[in-house]
Amino acid sequence: MTSPALRARSQAGFEVRTLLSNGEQLLVSLLLPAIALVALAIGTAPDLGPGRRIDIVVPSVLALAVVSTAFTGQAISTGFDRRYGVLRLLGVTPLGRSGLLAGKAIAVVAVVALQTVVLGILGACFGWQPDVPGLLVGLLIMLLGTWTWVALALLISGVLRAEAVLAVANLLWVLFAGVGGLLLPTQQFPDAVGTIIRLLPSGSLGDGLRDAMTGQFDSLLEPVLVLLLWGAAATAATAATFRWDDR
Repeated sequence: MTSPALRARSQAGFEVRTLLSNGEQLLVSLLLPAIALVALAIGTAPDLGPGRRIDIVVPSVLALAVVSTAFTGQAISTGFDRRYGVLRLLGVTPLGRSGLLAGKAIAVVAVVALQTVVLGILGACFGWQPDVPGLLVGLLIMLLGTWTWVALALLISGVLRAEAVLAVANLLWVLFAGVGGLLLPTQQFPDAVGTIIRLLPSGSLGDGLRDAMTGQFDSLLEPVLVLLLWGAAATAATAATFRWDDR
């Protein structure tokens, strides 16, 4: 009989293959962030603030990629798995609910790692030169952001029907990308608006990665704390409300 860890790894492998073979998921997770990186790197609008443009663009797009995979992709896939009874059936197999969740978590981290490598190489082609210690700190913030956004994905996919999850997840992706602080630094918004956006998980992730990867460590406390609070709150809410099927 296989061990729980081996079953979780097998499930993670299945989840990764499913994500990478799904054209729509691949579009949102990798192709759209790559297009955004190229467009922002070669363009002059919008104004991204002081500093080399490419050094702001790459961490911004990495933040978008995290949300694409950890939130949008996971919310939609979990919502439809729940609708068709996949979650309920897998939950009573030897894999178990904990193994299923562990497999999903490992898969998300693996895909985010792949995105980071691909987008990082693409950014380097445009002259991206991250602060080396800041790059390491940024990777830790990406892990924190991944946890936060997966928790938010499970929160909506565990209570809404699949069609509603599809609409809400895609709408929020567009809003967060455009005006949520993922691609545009929050200091570029009017003061009152920027303050609100910094308190969102999107603004905190975007600002956190930009600050870390440009070596601005003195301003990292706020985005890290905001991500921790959102992650803890979403995890607690998911544990209290998540339903394994639509019945």
